[in-house]
Amino acid sequence: MRRALIALGIGLVTVSSGAVTAPAWAAVEVATVKLADTSETARQVAQFWLADDGANLRAATPYTVHTEMAAERSTVEIVPDGKPGSFPPVAAGGPAAPDGTAPTPSGKVYFIGSDNEPHWCTGTAVQGQYRNLVATAGHCVFDVEAPMGALGKWVFVPGHATGTAPFGLYVGKLGTAPYPFDDVRDYAFANVYQGVVSSSPGAFTNVGRLLDVVGGQGFAYNQPVGPPVDVLGFPAGAHPDGSRPYSGATLERSAGATFAASVGLPRMDQPVGAESPFTGAGSIGSAWLSGYAADSGLGLLSGVTISVSDTDGDGRYDTGVSPYFGTEAAQVWRRATVNWTGVITR
Repeated sequence: MRRALIALGIGLVTVSSGAVTAPAWAAVEVATVKLADTSETARQVAQFWLADDGANLRAATPYTVHTEMAAERSTVEIVPDGKPGSFPPVAAGGPAAPDGTAPTPSGKVYFIGSDNEPHWCTGTAVQGQYRNLVATAGHCVFDVEAPMGALGKWVFVPGHATGTAPFGLYVGKLGTAPYPFDDVRDYAFANVYQGVVSSSPGAFTNVGRLLDVVGGQGFAYNQPVGPPVDVLGFPAGAHPDGSRPYSGATLERSAGATFAASVGLPRMDQPVGAESPFTGAGSIGSAWLSGYAADSGLGLLSGVTISVSDTDGDGRYDTGVSPYFGTEAAQVWRRATVNWTGVITR
């Protein structure tokens, strides 16, 4: 498995216990994948998405890979493997969009899937040393269909507006996830270049670092299971009964209690459920926020939706599923925060 990952351009890095201030933590391995590793490659990616007034952004469809799983409440209590900790959110510093929309850390990640078609998931700007970090589901960064490399032309568009990038388009440079990466630990962080907007055909204007423009959610780990979280995302798919309450065009928010879940995957370590009516397509990667404040739109990231479930069998999804963000998740996040990116040049 290790050789296969390296052959596909996925690097393996060991993070020592010193990565986060808790000397008793064991070392953890992370998988890294190159998204657009040079400024020239990043420029080409930005051009692909911004050309023709964002035609490819408008053409993208919700990603439908791994959107549903069978989940139920578990009788096995989730026990944190360390003390709880958190890092605060970052307030936005950029101006409002021309239509008056305020900057928001929530947005969509766009990419080319294995079918060579443009797709999107939900993504969220999150606290990080270089103010360049995006959190989402792991399978919205790593291609889990074939081959197990990076999804193509990966970008983040915060404050989504159909076919436009009101606060800039941010091209991904590097993706980081736990190793081994699979259904067990399906979350990832991506470092993005400074944002750009079109200034003329084939030319861009730099708008700055992601968190400087739209702010970022904080990060929390080893939190108790039970208290409610707010789930923010862009659900767009149908319920099993065929109803479609969401279009994916606007950011949606739900609030519900969390609970230990069982998903029928023997290797999935400590899955968590959150009461949420979101459908799967489009909402994958949605942020789970503890201590969310509606006036600021900020809270502490404590999970991401990796799938949804209809737990009572009534034909409507009622639960989002996330890996538990414990000590390992904190180490993976910490490793991702130290990756510098830079500016896209013309």
